Amino acid sequence: MPSTKSVIISGAGLGSRLGLAKTKALININGKSLIHWQLELLKNVEDIRIVVGFQAHDVIEEVKKYRDDVIFVYNHNYFDTKTGASYYLGAKDGNEYAIEMDGDLLVHPDDMNMLLEQDGEWIAYSDKMSDDSVMVKTNEVGDVILFSNEIGDYEWTGPCCIKKDKLRYSSGHVFNQLEPFLPMRGIKIRACDIDTYEDYQRALNFIKEW
Repeated sequence: MPSTKSVIISGAGLGSRLGLAKTKALININGKSLIHWQLELLKNVEDIRIVVGFQAHDVIEEVKKYRDDVIFVYNHNYFDTKTGASYYLGAKDGNEYAIEMDGDLLVHPDDMNMLLEQDGEWIAYSDKMSDDSVMVKTNEVGDVILFSNEIGDYEWTGPCCIKKDKLRYSSGHVFNQLEPFLPMRGIKIRACDIDTYEDYQRALNFIKEW
């Protein structure tokens, strides 16, 4: 992948809605941790930055089993901030373009490879699958024109890519970082977001389809 891009994995949160008493990066999915699955998806990416907070030591130790060149960035205020803050913190010392991937997301390998080859800025979305999702509304050519909790054509899953200089420190979500720049190019992918235990069960089936 071109060195003008960094991949930021936002893995600082508590994962409290999942109810498994551990950060989502460490949950077991078919014998591998979620972060292990993500690192396999990103095996050809040179610059990976993982934002850690809750159970940071355990996440770092798990990542080091598979790669020794990952940069770890601390979100010390992870209890009071959401993924938007982690996106900013992870991106600010990285390359020109920052690709964000939530620490609870699985993307079909073919689609992940396709996203990594895209030029410029974009937002990925998928068919609605999760129980508690933010929706994306698109225009006739597939550009993302709105994020909403109430209306939309698809589910906002990420990943996304934007120039790092556009990001600001904020306690909100990643989509709040993107909203000032809409409309943005949208790309439909196959993905599974893991917020609840029901989502976790769906993720097990999602991986079997690979």
